[in-house]
Amino acid sequence: MITKFITDVSTKFNPFSKRGKTCRIFLAQLPPSARQTMKINTKILPRTSREGSTLSLKFKDGKELQLDTEKLTIKDVMEEVDRHSRMLNRQADLMGN
Repeated sequence: MITKFITDVSTKFNPFSKRGKTCRIFLAQLPPSARQTMKINTKILPRTSREGSTLSLKFKDGKELQLDTEKLTIKDVMEEVDRHSRMLNRQADLMGN
């Protein structure tokens, strides 16, 4: 997963629910240096909560992704993140950065 272009990560999930699995795995996939390069906000819902899990991402170009992690698997989420990150990487390569 390409995390170089992510500036902000916000998650909301119930760690005891099966539906929160995608958010948990996504956070685990972030590199250890992520706290230095991006802002990470995590809201842990109580065990009895019926609220859905969400993942919000902001990229360096200003694009925001709102992902419903109850319907998406971790593979789908990583595919979406990588798709936009590869586009930003291509733009950076063309500009010579």
